[in-house]
Amino acid sequence: MIDEELLVQRALELGLAAIDRRVRGELTSGLIDSIVSEADAEPASENEVARHFEENVNFFSRPGRLHAETLFFSTRSDGRRPDASARKRASEALTRLRQGDETSQVEASLGDVQISPIPAGMLPATKIRDYVGPIVLRALEDLETGSWSNPIASGSGIYLARVVDREARIVPVFKEVEGLVRQDLRRRRGDEALRRYLDELRTQKSV
Repeated sequence: MIDEELLVQRALELGLAAIDRRVRGELTSGLIDSIVSEADAEPASENEVARHFEENVNFFSRPGRLHAETLFFSTRSDGRRPDASARKRASEALTRLRQGDETSQVEASLGDVQISPIPAGMLPATKIRDYVGPIVLRALEDLETGSWSNPIASGSGIYLARVVDREARIVPVFKEVEGLVRQDLRRRRGDEALRRYLDELRTQKSV
């Protein structure tokens, strides 16, 4: 212990805490762990955990999901259909789809290749947005299941979109996720304690 103390004091005299990135990182991590541990010293009460769940129920819920499909009609001329505009083809396709024609047949005769089509199956809205963008997603969210949308102008073309199936948001029972709620509350209490500590340091010291 004496040797360790002597080495620590010498390292501080040499300024390693200020110039050595590894030492700075270890000091920072140690102090953060200490602050977070103090915040977690007193376990949260049952009422605190239950209230945290009620105030953040959306965080612990699974969002609703959609099974959707789209047809795409490019507005960029590639010489393949020089006489047909994208909107005209989309309107014709919509008529055929609403008359009961097969989606694959309509797409083959009138549509264009989608670079990143929506995968089949249930997906959260955020994932669908990655494939078709926010404009098409908003249209999908307003559609009745099974209905094709009107033509949607988005990006470099026109879309037709349909919700094949949808699943409502799933709100868990508190007891089923109580462990996760406690873990999240503990994490947030640590974050808040660290923010308060840093705010106090900023008022006391100039950097």
